[in-house]
Amino acid sequence: MELRPREQREEEAMMDGVERELLAPCGLYCGVCAVLIAHRDRNEKFKERLLGVYGLSSTDQVRCRGCLSEDRFLYCEMCPIRDCCQRRGYQGCYQCEDWPCEYVNNFPLPVGKKVMLRAIPAWRELGTEEWVRSEEERYRCPQCGYRLFRGAKRCRSCDAQVDVD
Repeated sequence: MELRPREQREEEAMMDGVERELLAPCGLYCGVCAVLIAHRDRNEKFKERLLGVYGLSSTDQVRCRGCLSEDRFLYCEMCPIRDCCQRRGYQGCYQCEDWPCEYVNNFPLPVGKKVMLRAIPAWRELGTEEWVRSEEERYRCPQCGYRLFRGAKRCRSCDAQVDVD
């Protein structure tokens, strides 16, 4: 059995207010994921728009409760990054000296790769709780404060163009 460093154990114990299931090891914080938001809010119109983004055939496939939950989006279900972190005993890539690795460099969605390359250094610097707060603050419309999702190009409330990824 591999022992985790004391700092990691302490950080894991201090997760007040942070939903563990939303802490995707790759740095794509699930709390701002379009799939999770559409599923959580039971937003069929939003789910329909996501079908084309992910090449899906049914809105029933647009479902997720977070990368570390038992109810993951089908693409997240087969994620090599999550599997790698679990094999190494890491909570996330922010703990790995080999980051960025082939899994990040070859990530199939450009916006995802862009966010990972921004998010992992921030997670390292800020720690988990502050990093989550910063991700949630980042994904707000700068004009009206409406909650955005990762990859959003326009605010659904005021129609302002946004680029927060």
